[in-house]
Amino acid sequence: MFKKILASSLALFAAISFAAVDINKATVADLDSIKGIGPATSAKMLDERKTSPFKDWADLIQRVPGIGDKRAAKLSNQGLTVNGDAFKPTDKPAAEKKTTEKKPADKKATTAAK
Repeated sequence: MFKKILASSLALFAAISFAAVDINKATVADLDSIKGIGPATSAKMLDERKTSPFKDWADLIQRVPGIGDKRAAKLSNQGLTVNGDAFKPTDKPAAEKKTTEKKPADKKATTAAK
């Protein structure tokens, strides 16, 4: 009987410890319990949340410095959610770099155009 009570209480504790933490409802302690969020990051998050609640992960990434797609994925894996949603990476292509250089215009071509 004692073993069953102990086992069920341990299972309940484990379920609570892995519960998702919603950024729009979390306290400082809740945010600090997420691996990868320290006091400085949680302060930034809470300051931005005072302005308005986070709409989605893209809003969080845009408003909180130091949070990008990679870090958002890690935080989501640790249990952080935005409005109950886990992070879903976007498949937008990286900005293409322009490889062409502007060459100085030929003097003959510019004088002929005039």
